[in-house]
Amino acid sequence: MSILSKIPIVLSMATLLSFTNGDPKPTPKKSLLPVSNPFSKISKLPYGVPDFSKIKDSDYQPALEEGIRQQLEEVKQIAENPATPTFANTLVALEKSGQLLSRVNNAFGLVSGANTNPVLQQLQEDIAPKLTALNDAIYLNGKLYKRVEKLYLNKVNLGLDKESAKLLAYYHQQFIKAGAKLSDADKTTLKKLNEEEASLGAKFGNQLLSAAKEGALIVNDSTELAGLSQEQKDNYAQGAKAKKLEGKWLIPLKNTTQQPPLSSLSVRATRQKLFEASWSRAEKGDSNDTRTTIVRIANIRAQKAKLLGFKSYAAWSLQDQMAETPEAVEQFFAKLVPSAIGKAKEEAADIQTLINKQNGGFEVQPWDWDYYSEQVRKEKYNLDESEITPYFQLDKVLEKGVFYAANQLYGLTFKERHDIPVYQSDVRVFEVYDKDGKPFALFYGDYYKRDNKNGGAWMSNLVGQSTLLNSQPVIYNICNFTKPAAGQPALISFDDVTTMFHEFGHGLHGLFASQKYPTLSGTNVARDYVEFPSQFNEHWALDSKVLKHYAVHYKTGATIPQALVDKIKKANSFNKGYSQTEVLAAASLDLKWHNLSSTDEVKDADVFENSALKSLGFTFGAVPSRYRSSYFLHIWGNGYAAGYYAYEWTKMLEEDAFSWFEEHGGLTRENGQRFRDLILSKGNTEDYNTMFKTFRGHKPDLKPMEKDLGLPIK
Repeated sequence: MSILSKIPIVLSMATLLSFTNGDPKPTPKKSLLPVSNPFSKISKLPYGVPDFSKIKDSDYQPALEEGIRQQLEEVKQIAENPATPTFANTLVALEKSGQLLSRVNNAFGLVSGANTNPVLQQLQEDIAPKLTALNDAIYLNGKLYKRVEKLYLNKVNLGLDKESAKLLAYYHQQFIKAGAKLSDADKTTLKKLNEEEASLGAKFGNQLLSAAKEGALIVNDSTELAGLSQEQKDNYAQGAKAKKLEGKWLIPLKNTTQQPPLSSLSVRATRQKLFEASWSRAEKGDSNDTRTTIVRIANIRAQKAKLLGFKSYAAWSLQDQMAETPEAVEQFFAKLVPSAIGKAKEEAADIQTLINKQNGGFEVQPWDWDYYSEQVRKEKYNLDESEITPYFQLDKVLEKGVFYAANQLYGLTFKERHDIPVYQSDVRVFEVYDKDGKPFALFYGDYYKRDNKNGGAWMSNLVGQSTLLNSQPVIYNICNFTKPAAGQPALISFDDVTTMFHEFGHGLHGLFASQKYPTLSGTNVARDYVEFPSQFNEHWALDSKVLKHYAVHYKTGATIPQALVDKIKKANSFNKGYSQTEVLAAASLDLKWHNLSSTDEVKDADVFENSALKSLGFTFGAVPSRYRSSYFLHIWGNGYAAGYYAYEWTKMLEEDAFSWFEEHGGLTRENGQRFRDLILSKGNTEDYNTMFKTFRGHKPDLKPMEKDLGLPIK
């Protein structure tokens, strides 16, 4: 669950430069993009969304390349402007550069992640180094940096408003972070490293997608699927049939280590096969084996850090985050890891007792955990997943749950539109109306898993918000829920319900953006802050008013009974040791990879992974890392390098923020408006710690997180 990583260009986009105070107004060269290309003009569709009915795969490459050329030209004109640097002719001009590139890359980023094909995959690999080179051409441009530096040193006398002052500080920091002060020779070296890293990151994403697709478990005998519902079996049979595997069943892989069917499969051998298919998906010694790729990426990042004057990539990366240093993250984890592992061992003891009671004759293994923990949960809380799933029909969860909570908190309403072309037939589009009844945004929802779709769930903008550019937000959420067989209802688990609320929390952060400058708008915030609104929004999935509004039995129409709601809430505290340990293991592994120095040599990714986890105390084999290094898309391809800890950091923020709601009446319009005004609408216009303290009244407190997890945090 994440924000889709943007292209490495942090500059925002528009068409022509706007010089003021008598500055010259150079005219960019004529566009080289044919008028027949759908991206050559701003779309006439509502909110300027791309017309996917007219876009062909072959349209993306020329549009991307022309967009890059145009922005390079525009940036050159800004850097070489003979007029004295002003905020308008330098930073505002930068904010207005590159509209074509923005239009095409936003669309390309969406389809290449959610509906890709070999043509788009190859383009991803080809265009990544060119986009990185553009980023370097901006941030390693000595003349441009001098203009920004001159403004920064004279900031007191510029008379800037608060947001403009923040933009200046942000650009200055990003130029320095990118290497603007390096020598020309070092800049050349850095550019080469950046381009190679970009190419490898794109390659990794494509390798992983293919590895997951080809690593799906094929089952030949229906008896091996004992424990699954008939609906699940039908879905897997349908998947196999689509692959011309008649009479077989195909269980696709999700991006995480553990796989959903493991909680139901009663045949232990099948569970082990499925787990091992997941565990080894990208380690088969074929073209989809990612280990050589990730070792090189890690080495490149360590070299870049040294070049930029830092001991590790993590130290370089965290300087503009809330945590600021790897040491701060390590200290944060030191309070969590022992308690989480201790709790997981207690949970394992309960599972082992059950296995022994059933004369299992084996020690609990990772592929056993979900199956037996589900039984322990039934025994402890009298809650069966199959008992609650019929109450969670995807469309009702979206419209009567996710949207309803947004209405109760923020006054939003939603109306589906069928006149806007989409990139895949399952995608739904809604117009979003604000509390005053006026339309102000669009929301795209794409919820079903496809073989040509990246794993996991994410949110991003198809159109960014900016009053400077007069653009309103267009947001999308992508998930990977199993599509039901024809005629069957789209029933999802409560974990999936939580995912929908989570991703829409990101969506709200983007929808409520109210910034002038696109660079500071909406979700363009630090990694260890961006997950705060999304995780916070998960709480409303279990709010009594919201839950009973959407949790309706798909057959009987009956509202979920209070007794079952109570079971869900009690069971929600179950298995927290396991869930925390697997996430902390992944986050710690990420930090270990990015704490490498340029002199550290990693010869074998598996050996490094095992050694790293052991050194951090993760020696409890029954709980695997949520991601292995070889399929950790977040850190190698999605921009979370040295930042996966953000999920735990922001959990501290959101639990503390939710405790404020509990203290002030819970789900009310007044409370929602305050959260919107002080958090969701601020973007990156203020210091993150200041924003949080203004809302909460104090610095982040671990106690609410401790209470939620049921862990004695030290």
